[in-house]
Order: sequence, then structure tokens, then C-alpha cells
Amino acid sequence: MYESDGVQYFIVDDHIHFWDGTPANQANRYGEGFINCFYDYHRNLSPESERWTLEQFWKQSEQQILHDLFEVGYVDKAIFQPTYLTDFFVNGFNTTEQDGVLAEKYPDKFIVNGSWDPRDGEAGLENLEALAERWDLRGVKLYTAEWKGQSKGWKLTDDWSYRYLQKCQDLGIRNIHVHKGPTIYPLNKDAFDVADVDDVASAFPDLCFIVEHCGLPRLEDFCWIATQEPNVYGGLAVALPFIHTRPRYFAQVIGELLYWLDDSRILFASDYAIWTPRWLIERFVDFQIPEDMQSEYGTISTDAKRNILGLNAARLYDIEVPAECRAPRAAALA
Repeated sequence: MYESDGVQYFIVDDHIHFWDGTPANQANRYGEGFINCFYDYHRNLSPESERWTLEQFWKQSEQQILHDLFEVGYVDKAIFQPTYLTDFFVNGFNTTEQDGVLAEKYPDKFIVNGSWDPRDGEAGLENLEALAERWDLRGVKLYTAEWKGQSKGWKLTDDWSYRYLQKCQDLGIRNIHVHKGPTIYPLNKDAFDVADVDDVASAFPDLCFIVEHCGLPRLEDFCWIATQEPNVYGGLAVALPFIHTRPRYFAQVIGELLYWLDDSRILFASDYAIWTPRWLIERFVDFQIPEDMQSEYGTISTDAKRNILGLNAARLYDIEVPAECRAPRAAALA
């Protein structure tokens, strides 16, 4: 929990990882390039005081994760979003099984999500059902640009994807997190295009599609889709660190999101361990749209910040929030 100027903020970190990017787990040059690309984001968008060495970045211990998120990072609940990448990493990069070790050990702190790939066919449907039963899944993380053999990506609108989305609905997995943001070496930029969200959001109105990274660099496309699809949400992972390096750009991003989606459909995420949550939360609570941009974007209210930092995700995942941390709008929505 974070408190500033007498206001208490309940924090749900919507997007974290427990990855293994060590050289021993890198299957090839693509695995090495992938973790190095992550590290470039970390190094270039973090304050100097928050930068790690590459060796620190490769893998974090259980103790460090608990420290960074809960002891000094203000987080009340964190949601693991798996990324398998088994073509690049020997044991996978960040799997449900890896994440589940901590989620099972600290159920009061973590929620673990599953994942699926429509290219796995019937066997993948059976695996999804097993994952749902094993981990009581409430969400999945999808990575449409992931390589699999000769295939370099897939779309949410693929026939098999529809079968998996229907399976999620049947299993009660309502939160569909989709990476639709900046490309990461060696993945293809076009495979992260946000356009396929439009169709599936209309086809599955009972599912919530959380577009991680809010579609960047396709923010305008994302906003036009989200404004007509009430079950589409925007995750701030990757967008939020620009609050340090390019605050006016971040003001534009958050301003557009608030204009098109309002504050009930935007979710805080640190993308740990690319960034740690403490400085992001502190900067966001203190942030305001610059005065010369307010005629177009307005300002960000305290209640909006409370919703974004945790109350929206708490609503999606049925997380109990202390009464003193509830914003009036969130209470009404609940």
C-alpha cells in the first residue's frame, strides 16, 4: 500500500515475471538477443539510481522479488504473466509453472496466470484445462508474436484461437491479457498489431481483453477499438516508464487513454523485472498533465490514480480492497 498526502492507494501490479534469462537457459542467439533487448528497455528508461547490471537482470531470487515488490515497492497484489518462448530458452523464459512456485508459496501476494498458443491444437486445449484446474486460473497471457518452429506468429482471429477463447469462457477464465506493444528482438513488429483485438472483443463480450502496453506504438488504433468495445482495457506496462525520460510523451499517452477509455479501464503494471514498481508508483502519484496540455487532456484526479494503480485490477480479479483505499467511482462500479 502507498500513502501520499493522506491518501491511501491499494496497489495491484498487473504485469510481473519470474524469468530465467541466464546464459545457461539461452537456447540460441535469439534467447540472448531477447533478454538483451529487455535490458536495453530497462537501462534506457530507468532513473540512474534504479539501473541494474546485466547479470542482476538475468534472473531475480525469490528474496529479491519479495523485497522489490512488497517490502519497498508498495505492492499489495501482483499478477504473474507468463511468456514461454521455448524456441529461445531451454526451460522456457517465464512459464506458469515457474511463476506458480511463488504463487503457491505466497498466495496472499501473487496471482498466477496461464497461457496458450492456438498452434498447439487439441493438445493445447487439454493443457489449458489442466492448467486451469491446477492453478485455479482467472486469466491468461497471450503472446501473438511468439515463434514456434517455422511459424513467426499468430492472430487472435485464427480459427483455433476462437476455440481457445471459447474454452477460456467455458472454464471461467475471463481475463485475457494480450501483448500488443513494442516489438522485442527478434520478434516481428507486425505480429503485435492490435487490429485483431477488435473482432474477438465483439465476439466474446463476457471476456475482458487487457491489451498490455496499450498497443504502443499503435496507441491511436488501440483507442479507437477500445472506445467501441467496453470489454477492452489498457495496461500501462512500458508506457509508464516514459514518465521519467519523456514526461510530456507520457502525458499524451495517459491523456489519450483517459479521453477514450476513462479511468475505469486502465491498469498499472511495472513489467517487473524490467522495472521496479516503487519509483513508478511514486512518480505516477505525483504526476500531473502539464498546464499547457490541460485544455485538451484535462487533469488526472486522485480517484483516477487510485483506480489505475489497483482498484480496476482488483475488480477484474475479485481482490478484496480495504475500505479506506476504495475510491468512490470504484465502489460504485463494484
